[in-house]
Amino acid sequence: MSFPPSRDSKRGFALVLLFATLNAAPALAYVGPGAGLTAIGTMIAVIAVVILALVGFVWYPLKRLLRKKPASEEGQESQ
Repeated sequence: MSFPPSRDSKRGFALVLLFATLNAAPALAYVGPGAGLTAIGTMIAVIAVVILALVGFVWYPLKRLLRKKPASEEGQESQ
């Protein structure tokens, strides 16, 4: 039987997480220009794909729905 976490355990976890974050040592790692440019290019590509997916799945169907007119309205406009 498990009980929901108490307020004290949540506060303790947050305190440990804060201490671990503030006590982090520098990585002392080197990212070369090729790896850096690849990472930047990948992030730009991911952002572009998300934007194009939203446009393709949301904008174009909405545009098509708004452009279509019922047959009764088309007949009245031509008279």
